[in-house]
Amino acid sequence: MKLVSIDSIPGRKIEAIGIVKGTVVQTKNVGRDIMAGFKTLVGGEIVSYTQMLNEARQIATKRMVDEAEELGADAVVGIRYGSSQIMSSAAEIVAYGTAVKFLD
Repeated sequence: MKLVSIDSIPGRKIEAIGIVKGTVVQTKNVGRDIMAGFKTLVGGEIVSYTQMLNEARQIATKRMVDEAEELGADAVVGIRYGSSQIMSSAAEIVAYGTAVKFLD
């Protein structure tokens, strides 16, 4: 499965099948959330949250790819990511794009 953020694949003719998406809501445990709160006092990267968001993007991307494969797609173009805060320590990540089939 080819995944690209551009709206076409250079050198390939494609046919759009439909929009596909993957979504996940993820949180850290309370202990790590408390430690992250302390980190905000001194500044710097909160590594546990960076890891959480990277993991959430991977899960959302896999779910998007699974949906595209169910449609028989060869690729997903125009991939984008969005995020939102659901509650104080939970984030929603969504990956979305257009599933396409190769015509050549």
